[in-house]
Amino acid sequence: MSVITTAVPARSLILSGLTATAVAGAVTAAVAAAGELAGISLVVNGAPIPVSGFATLTVIFSLVGLVLAAVLARRARHPRTTFVRTTLVLTALSLVPDVLVGASVTTKALLMVTHVVAAAIVIPAIARRLSA
Repeated sequence: MSVITTAVPARSLILSGLTATAVAGAVTAAVAAAGELAGISLVVNGAPIPVSGFATLTVIFSLVGLVLAAVLARRARHPRTTFVRTTLVLTALSLVPDVLVGASVTTKALLMVTHVVAAAIVIPAIARRLSA
């Protein structure tokens, strides 16, 4: 069953989401670079992750979140609550591979921090544009 809610202006949602995506990409790359400068290895399973890779993946998955928000804005009875709950679960699940990869404990921690930092930037920015 689909439920049509009062539409959030799509432009506001998209602009806010794109801005948060860009900021999160830059911040996660900065966190990774700072970690590397502090001596934390960015080698995972024997291959180095470039700092730009943090920004790239942050942008890709933030855009997925923005699409999710747009769908929920049109279909969910409570878009904000549904979005926040869903994205928090997805953020928690995104930490599982970090625990399992072949990397040092500090590298795993850095990877996890970047996930949480990106979520802390993107989720509230998008959620505030969704109706409760």
